[in-house]
Amino acid sequence: MDFGLYTTFFLLSTIKFLFTPFGGPIAGMNFWETYISCVGGAIFSAAVFYYASEYFMKRAKAKRTREKEEALKNGTELKPRKVFTKMNKFIVRIKRRFGIYGISLFAPLFLSVPIGSIITAKFYGKEKRTFFLVVAGMFMNGFITTGLAYFGHSLF
Repeated sequence: MDFGLYTTFFLLSTIKFLFTPFGGPIAGMNFWETYISCVGGAIFSAAVFYYASEYFMKRAKAKRTREKEEALKNGTELKPRKVFTKMNKFIVRIKRRFGIYGISLFAPLFLSVPIGSIITAKFYGKEKRTFFLVVAGMFMNGFITTGLAYFGHSLF
C-alpha cells in the first residue's frame, strides 16, 4: 500500500477526473485502488465546489461590479465581456438537450470537477437531487474511465 500514490491520484482527480485513471496501470496500481482513489478525490472536490459555488458566483459578480466602477471613475471604457463563447454555447446546448442529468453527470467529467460542479450548482442548485446525481455520475464515470484505462493497458 503506497499512500503517497493514492494521495497523488486523489489530488489529481480533484481537478481533472477524466484523465487521472489512465495513470493507474502505469503506476502499478490495481483497478480498485485506482478507482477508489480517483472517485474519492472527485467526490471531495465536487462537494467543496458545489456547496461553495454561491460564494464563487457572488465573488465573480462583485469583481465585475468593481471593474465597472473603476472604469467609470477613471473614465476608461470597459471592454464588454463575450457572452456567446463556444464553451457557453456548448454548456447551454447540453443543458437543453439532456437537462439536469446531462449537466450533473457529464459537466464535471468533461470540463473539470470544480467548474462542472459550479455550473451544475448554478443551473440546478435548488433541486435536492442534483448533488446526488453529481456523485452518481462520479461513480459511473470513474468505473468507465478506470475500466477503459485497464482494458487499454491490457491490450498493449
